[in-house]
Amino acid sequence: MRTPFVNWVLFVVFVALSTLGFAAEKGAAPTGSPPSASGPATSGNTSLSSYRLGSGDLISIQVLGEDDLRRERVRLSDAGTISFPVLGELQVTGITVGELESNIVKGLKGRYLQNPIVTVTIHEYRQFFINGQVGRPGGYPYIPGLTIRKAVTTAGGFKERAAPDKIFVIRETDPTQKPRRVTLDTSVQPGDVITVEESFF
Repeated sequence: MRTPFVNWVLFVVFVALSTLGFAAEKGAAPTGSPPSASGPATSGNTSLSSYRLGSGDLISIQVLGEDDLRRERVRLSDAGTISFPVLGELQVTGITVGELESNIVKGLKGRYLQNPIVTVTIHEYRQFFINGQVGRPGGYPYIPGLTIRKAVTTAGGFKERAAPDKIFVIRETDPTQKPRRVTLDTSVQPGDVITVEESFF
């Protein structure tokens, strides 16, 4: 038979265990909780996904498991098309990489392959051009993320009489081909023609 003292000790132990169990349950992450913010981050580049192929781009086309359908490091010409096995001439310039992949899949599926997996890779973007008051005027390969400031640096920097506040760009995609004034932080696009004016003061 338990004495009042023993009953009191058991009661204290029961309360202590109950308190510890509640605290542990409260501190645990609930099922289905979102991952920690310190986990790896993902990023995307919408500008590249919307990039339209053009004359001067260097691309490769691969069809998984089909070496005879491989086209390696093809430089796109002004003609706007490339010759592709089975499909013949394909329109390339003016469309995105995703659109080109989709067009090839549609052309091959059923008539040649059951489930073609096509990958188009851009090895080198077409050039941009910079002239005027820079050290080495000329054409340079475009690099994603390029700005006017970086383009000027690539071309040898400003000359002594350059006017950094008088820089104009003609966009390849602009049907008017009108020079537009830009700043050093303006993004450069493939095919751009950049002109750095001379300062007279």
